[in-house]
Amino acid sequence: MKSNMGSTDKIVRIVIAIVVAALYYTGTITGTVAIVLAVLAAVFVLTSLVGFCPLYLPFGLSSKKTTEE
Repeated sequence: MKSNMGSTDKIVRIVIAIVVAALYYTGTITGTVAIVLAVLAAVFVLTSLVGFCPLYLPFGLSSKKTTEE
């Protein structure tokens, strides 16, 4: 499992997760939509902490900057 997420990608995912959590706790989103968004936010946090997004693999994507040596 090779890291394929850059720092900007990680930060954006964490911010989105925080916004979803705030919307949930203020009651702005409820019901099925809230559950789906909460699960998505949890996945965003998990992938940000690990630094790997499995959905990038089939498409050959990576937001991580490569360093030339």
